[in-house]
Amino acid sequence: MDAADLLLFQHLVSKGECDCGLETAALMIAAAEYPTLDISRYLAKLDYLGRRARKLVEAQDPDLLPKIVPVLRLLYQERGFRGNLTEYYDPRNSFLNQVIDRRLGIPITLAVVLIGVCRRAGVEARGVSFPGHFLVRTVDVDGEALFVDPFDGRILDEESLHMLYEQSTGKAEEVDPECLQPASGRAILARMLNNLRAIYEVTGQSRRLKRVVTLMGALVPKEELGSWNAVSHPSGGALPLRVGLN
Repeated sequence: MDAADLLLFQHLVSKGECDCGLETAALMIAAAEYPTLDISRYLAKLDYLGRRARKLVEAQDPDLLPKIVPVLRLLYQERGFRGNLTEYYDPRNSFLNQVIDRRLGIPITLAVVLIGVCRRAGVEARGVSFPGHFLVRTVDVDGEALFVDPFDGRILDEESLHMLYEQSTGKAEEVDPECLQPASGRAILARMLNNLRAIYEVTGQSRRLKRVVTLMGALVPKEELGSWNAVSHPSGGALPLRVGLN
């Protein structure tokens, strides 16, 4: 990524929550690894999926099932998006272009696809920086919060959500409500970059690590970067810098 692209990335992520530009910013992260990447082409792919999803949503009775259900069917059953269980630590799982092409990813990049398609289909969906496992928040038919595991497109019941929380935190207690609040676009991008940083540090890929740290510097204010060894999540704790991608 050259200086001009870096300035463009910094400008994009400086725009408030930058949710509408989330996919573009995520693709710019990927473009640092794939210099010839055509960002508009991948946005067009999301546009196509969004149009398909909108038709399915409009054809469904909104009083019977949450609006996100036909979107999940389209992406996970018809299109075959899924979590990459066999090569979980493959850095391609963190690059949005590769996730769209291969239909494989980790929770956070699959969430970016799901959120982007939902937005285009008129379905409420926000990312959630749940500890250890990124989630997507939507609403049920009564307008109550509903949570989706983007790794497999599964709507989580209360028991599953508690189990996931206990596995991630080691705490056999009620889920901290703060861990279920929507994440900003900047927080999502920071978590994506932290995942890549963890991979490149562990595997000793210094050139790639330097690129990621440069992007982190554009995303995170300079005065915070020196002590930023983890991505904060809404509970006030932190996600340790480790290869536990989420």
